[in-house]
Amino acid sequence: MQKDNSSNEAPSIHLGRVRHRKRSSEVSQDANKTNGANLLVNDRNKYKSMLIRTYSSLWMIGGFIFIIYMGHLYIWAMIVVIQIFMARELFNLLRKANEDRQLPGFRLLNWHFFFTAMLFTYGRFLSRQLVNTVTSDKLLYQIVSWVIKYQMVICYFLYIAGFVWFILTLKKKMYKYQFSQYAWTHMILLIVFVQSSFTVANIFEGIFWFLLPASLIVINDIAAYFFGFFFGRTPLIKLSPKKTWEGFIGALVTTLFSAFVLANLMGRFQWLTCPRKDLSTGWLHCDPGPMFKPEYYPLPGWVPHWFPWKEVPILPVQWHALALGLFASIIAPFGGFFASGFKRAFKFKDFGDSIPGHGGITDRMDCQMVMAVFAYIYHQSFVMPQSFSVEMILDQILRNLTFEEQQILYEQLGKIFQDRQSMLA
Repeated sequence: MQKDNSSNEAPSIHLGRVRHRKRSSEVSQDANKTNGANLLVNDRNKYKSMLIRTYSSLWMIGGFIFIIYMGHLYIWAMIVVIQIFMARELFNLLRKANEDRQLPGFRLLNWHFFFTAMLFTYGRFLSRQLVNTVTSDKLLYQIVSWVIKYQMVICYFLYIAGFVWFILTLKKKMYKYQFSQYAWTHMILLIVFVQSSFTVANIFEGIFWFLLPASLIVINDIAAYFFGFFFGRTPLIKLSPKKTWEGFIGALVTTLFSAFVLANLMGRFQWLTCPRKDLSTGWLHCDPGPMFKPEYYPLPGWVPHWFPWKEVPILPVQWHALALGLFASIIAPFGGFFASGFKRAFKFKDFGDSIPGHGGITDRMDCQMVMAVFAYIYHQSFVMPQSFSVEMILDQILRNLTFEEQQILYEQLGKIFQDRQSMLA
């Protein structure tokens, strides 16, 4: 009888084991989110993390202000360093040590593509500034003009060299890993360069168009953190469990107010508003243009008579700053949400640990990259005059004509001016 009972029970036990499924780890996390367990208000270690985050933020802000004071070229150098650190963090995300040991030189190939993309991107954006810098030296000018003219060809063959290199290094049983790394490398180049290269373009249009959008992202991030820290009760989005509606709305109001005030303050300094037309580091002087000249608006009738001011000076750029503030508050945070979703998909907390309390460089730049693209497009579409300028025509001449053709053009323009002067006389 005992044998019969045991023999009857065994199959049922076996079937019970087969039917059990492993529960997803995200279920418990989602449950915690709905209960508010992950909100900063309920975090017991929030004050310690706040101190660490504040300390590192003060160091970053201090260094950032110093680089802004040094000028356009140093800001560009800072962007390049940030890009290298971002690429390093992203390259290491999906790296597998065992496979890499079997593929010597495979990491070097990633950096080959990286610096090829850097040459292509900055060669397109900074060709005019580079030519204007070397005009005093005839030989150097000819070399730089030649490089700029054939820059696309040079970059293309550098890329083809990397492509051939990749094909020649393919190994049996490693195809899947190698092709996934190849695709991941190109995704990194798309994220790092296509977006952050617009940051460099903004810098040389005037530091104002780099500094104001970047500052608004920082202000929005800090305001969202502190409003969520003290008042956050309502979760905003499941991808970021510590983000709250209170933090989002508080940051929106703070960012809009800051945008309007900061635009007025920054717009008064020519060092920030003047575009840089070469790669020098000297002080700048220019006509700021109507965008940075105050317009006076009379105060409404309900303002008391004893109030000392009867009109308020407002720079036209302040109205544009409100558009930047809206984007920084409503759309740019989705860059952070995208990064949060990406990290959850691959089950890691941060992209790196280079900044205490913040994670990696990429964790701080996710919203900045989205903002930089918008700032460039907005400036080109709504702020920059939609007409041909002397700089634009010179850029086309220097890019497309040889040195001999430029001399011929110069001589012909001289004859045209002489003829006009004789006619007027």
